[in-house]
Amino acid sequence: MQLHDLKPTSKKKNKIRRGRGGKRGTYSGRGIKGQKSRSGRRIRPAERDLIIRLPKQRGFSNNPKSEKPLSFNLKKILPKFKPFLEGKKGVVIDIEVLKQLEIIPTKYRGEVKILGVGELETPINFKGIKVSKGAKIKIEKAGGKVE
Repeated sequence: MQLHDLKPTSKKKNKIRRGRGGKRGTYSGRGIKGQKSRSGRRIRPAERDLIIRLPKQRGFSNNPKSEKPLSFNLKKILPKFKPFLEGKKGVVIDIEVLKQLEIIPTKYRGEVKILGVGELETPINFKGIKVSKGAKIKIEKAGGKVE
């Protein structure tokens, strides 16, 4: 027996080698350019693409330093105050009274500010509430105070 007489016991299966010329042409079924035609290609996971698309907020300037106060105009508040004010003079209004009249939510913990759009006829004293300059002038003109 000689070397050229030896034969393998199992049939040899040819591995398909793409992208190296041959019977399928120079591109060998891969197309021309792009990620899919390259060797060692790996498609990114979808989660990565979603993260890339999200807008990035950088630095500290994006976050507000403090919460804005809940603001109301005099003209929106007065209709709810009228039954509360009837027959009373020098009424003191604070955040608790605003919660009782359901002008602000009962569980609200922030600051409240009153703005000056509207007219005031009765004297009202505001305590512990921020008031704009225009509203302060109108309150004091009607005979009230801002504490």
